[in-house]
Amino acid sequence: MDGNDVGKCPVMHGKSLASTFGGRTNKDWWPNALNLDVLHQHGARINPMDEDFDYREAVKGLDYDAVKADLTALMTDSQPWWPADWGHYGGLMIRLAWHAAGTYRLKDGRGGGSTGNQRFAPLNSWPDNVSLDKGRRLLWPIKKKYGNALSWADLMLLAGNVAYESMGLKTFGFGFGRADIWAPETDINWGEEEEWLAPSENRYEDLDDATTMANPLAAVHMGLIYVNPEGVNGNPNPARTAEHVRVTFARMAMNDEETAALTCGGHTVGKAHGNGDASALSAEPEGGAMENQGFGWMNPSQTESAGSLVSSGIEGAWTTEPTKFDMGYFKLLFGYEWELTKSPAGANQWQPIDIREEDMPVDAGDGVTRRMPMMTDADMAMKVDPIYREICEKFMADEAYFRDTFARAWFKLTHRDMGPKVNYIGPEVPQEDLIWQDPVPAGNTGYDVEAVKAKIAASGLSHADMIATAWDSARTYRGSDKRGGANGARIRFEPQRSWPGNERERLDGVFKKLEPIAAETGASLADVIVLAGNVGVEAAVHAAGFKIEVPFSPGRGDATEEMTDADSFDVLEPVADAFRNWDKGDTGKSPEDMLIDRAQLMGLTAPEATVLLGGMRMLGTNHGGSKHGVFTDREGQLTNDFFVNLTDMANSWHHVGDGEYEIRDRATGKTKWTATRADLVFGSNSILRSYAEVYAQDDNGEKFARDFVAAWTKVMEADRFDLRA
Repeated sequence: MDGNDVGKCPVMHGKSLASTFGGRTNKDWWPNALNLDVLHQHGARINPMDEDFDYREAVKGLDYDAVKADLTALMTDSQPWWPADWGHYGGLMIRLAWHAAGTYRLKDGRGGGSTGNQRFAPLNSWPDNVSLDKGRRLLWPIKKKYGNALSWADLMLLAGNVAYESMGLKTFGFGFGRADIWAPETDINWGEEEEWLAPSENRYEDLDDATTMANPLAAVHMGLIYVNPEGVNGNPNPARTAEHVRVTFARMAMNDEETAALTCGGHTVGKAHGNGDASALSAEPEGGAMENQGFGWMNPSQTESAGSLVSSGIEGAWTTEPTKFDMGYFKLLFGYEWELTKSPAGANQWQPIDIREEDMPVDAGDGVTRRMPMMTDADMAMKVDPIYREICEKFMADEAYFRDTFARAWFKLTHRDMGPKVNYIGPEVPQEDLIWQDPVPAGNTGYDVEAVKAKIAASGLSHADMIATAWDSARTYRGSDKRGGANGARIRFEPQRSWPGNERERLDGVFKKLEPIAAETGASLADVIVLAGNVGVEAAVHAAGFKIEVPFSPGRGDATEEMTDADSFDVLEPVADAFRNWDKGDTGKSPEDMLIDRAQLMGLTAPEATVLLGGMRMLGTNHGGSKHGVFTDREGQLTNDFFVNLTDMANSWHHVGDGEYEIRDRATGKTKWTATRADLVFGSNSILRSYAEVYAQDDNGEKFARDFVAAWTKVMEADRFDLRA
């Protein structure tokens, strides 16, 4: 071991997250500076693939049967450096897939397994991910063999599917198409704690009320996927744990039945590892010695027997036959009374009272010696909580129902962040449409687009109303989980229609004009909404003296209310939209921080966010008709006046309170315009100012208009996966 390879227990002790990389960074000097890194991540400069490489096209040529055959063979090909439990890696591969997908949270759509992010810190070194580095190394020969046609993101989740199939479960299906990222995701808030597994009080207003966990977090500790398996803050109490299980799973879009199915089905196979001194393990992968080559949690007492492995600190299997997907979990959990005990590593766990020897699983290494099974506090919650118990009793009465419910929940867990079904690739994509996939019927492409535009232009709607409505419909798109957007025209349904940011009264007036146009022309309302925005933008471009047409691709469909899970869509509500200079006022973050967060979720780059905000100000689309940031006397024309006047030293800028500013003539002191922080950040932040200066130049008026149209089109088509399929 060297100085970095210090012993630590993966579960019982904390570790500071602070680190020094040598020399102070800008963030060290100015900790409150606006962080634009999230808009620059995952760019071409860090991507090792060729510029024209398209993973979604590459994976279509993959030999799917061969990959699954190789994965099936891997399951029983035990390696001495990490021996398989009972000669089967199924439990490890399921945990690998589960922990890759299980970081997803509904509130902001971030996390999940669709990017292969588990390869990087912090996830690769979370205490809850102890020894999953071994699973990825076991998969490396398969990744190496199939190369560019098989991403890590797809492979890790497929391994979990194949593991279940090899142990007797008929899975619901699988969709390929997850492209890898090449650097850690810096846009995800995993919590504010500076210590792994810090006490849960740090992220709750009231630990006795599980619903008070800080949003958007969905795990009870820094470094865990869900709940503490030993109980709340490591204190066993199954009834209390049940409430925290309910909230954490709900925050990843699972209801009570799906939660119970996943818990029971997840623990029907495999085991936990704590047969030794967890404090003797070496550092996690990101903190390990150079010679460990990315391996973490090295165990000096490990042998070639699976019985010697130490990971979580909890020890034992949940069922009698842990390599079979059967009803054994229910047989033991509900067939015995259980008492609290300790694992060899000192972790709290439960063991059955007076268990029959034939119900005990054999040792994972020698395959002969009978070992005591165990349950975690979360497992006991399935028995103690009346709602979960009733669901489990329903499962026990109908094994086929349990298998189907689990298979569907597992499919949802591993596909929830892939967006609509059109993003799925491969021969095992289920035909059934599921409501959580936000289905949208195919739209009409055979209507006369120019005739529709003419009717919109003659409707009497203002250009600002056309543009604002199209924007409000499209701005819900989240690149994090590919939800929201203009396709489906769900803005006409509750809850979206009554969101304060959508200005219900204005919206109703716009729909009154646009709905008849859709009906008369055969176009979907979704297309007409976007097309109306384009008509408004084109008019503003032409008024500014430029001949630029806004691209349009017909074919959006109109979703029905039956296709729309209203509760699930609640989380898409913007609490701030700097592009329309609006926020609820209770976000807890600055307008400029909310601007960057929204831009990142929408998939915008920093230059795109810049040109869009400046253009929206000139188009007069502010929420409620506010004039903040409208630095022009040519409102409604797509000019670069916002940037020209923002950077003009003939002006001075003055804070007048409550987040508002005045721009005054420096010579006379006369107020010319008003502004918010979301406006002035484009002059105060050095990076954003560099973009603002480009668009303020005398020779870039037309470039500004072209770039605005390109960025606008990107927003309008962000959810048109059918154009990229």
